[in-house]
Amino acid sequence: MIQAGIIGGAGYTAGELIRILLRHPEVNLNFIYSTSQAGKPVSHIHQDLLGETELSFSGDISKDVDVLFLCLGHGNSMQFLKENDFSEITKIIDLSTDYRMASKDHSFVYGLPEFNREAIKKAHFIANPGCFATAISLAILPLAAENLLKDAVHVNAVTGATGAGTSLTETTHFAWRDNNFSAYKAFEHEHLNEIGQSVKMLQTAHDHEINFIPNRGNFSRGIHATAYTKFSGSLENAIEIYKRTYNEAAFTFVVEEEIHLKQVVNTNKCLLKLQKFGDKLLITSVIDNLLKGASGQAVQNMNLMFEFEESTGLKLKANYF
Repeated sequence: MIQAGIIGGAGYTAGELIRILLRHPEVNLNFIYSTSQAGKPVSHIHQDLLGETELSFSGDISKDVDVLFLCLGHGNSMQFLKENDFSEITKIIDLSTDYRMASKDHSFVYGLPEFNREAIKKAHFIANPGCFATAISLAILPLAAENLLKDAVHVNAVTGATGAGTSLTETTHFAWRDNNFSAYKAFEHEHLNEIGQSVKMLQTAHDHEINFIPNRGNFSRGIHATAYTKFSGSLENAIEIYKRTYNEAAFTFVVEEEIHLKQVVNTNKCLLKLQKFGDKLLITSVIDNLLKGASGQAVQNMNLMFEFEESTGLKLKANYF
């Protein structure tokens, strides 16, 4: 059994990690570090864990855990690792943006299991993908892998309120979010960089635009993304490519029926549906932003790094009603 630690234990992604790791048969949750909640019971913040655990948030860090999850705000993971040293055995999985872009200055591997499985298995440091980046990359990378992204890609995606984290802002208050819908960061969302990086890794000559309009929905969790691009082949040809790509994927499925968020919320699944309209291929992708888009995928990466069965601890059921 491996020892795990969590840094930044009070946020949404940490809450999901705690829920998964408490039930993971190969993991002991050694500590949950939080500067703001040190000494308080974990269930004081993550209230659904009442009766599930007696753990309290820690103000101390064990340097010798086998795996460390960084659930810090964007920009803080890099600073934290500069200020804290860990054992050579400690593997690190960062859930922020800090290490997602490849650089000679760090050795983090981009943790998208469907396309980077072998590198993840050998990695000591993992940069967990962003939630929008996961949903969109899984929708378009099968085409890139076949050098079939030959025109601009257009993406429209909606995320739930948990995508903004726990800190209150003008656009996260209930009174603003409820019965409301809005676009933000049009064509400029930070996840575009990592999506583009993944596309170029598979289709090196790709030079077409990826146009992305992110939206805020008035629901708590989940991402619904639609992407379309020109595709000269038939729908049957496209479906064959996608099913072949994800044939051995533990959580990504190509389906024929209409898809919606209730099928994936509270699971680590990504569902993909393909449709052809004239010369355009439409790919719809749905995930839970906190699980497949964050903590579930982080545990999926951990399973690969420690040679556990990939789906261990992640057979989660959707709350359909």
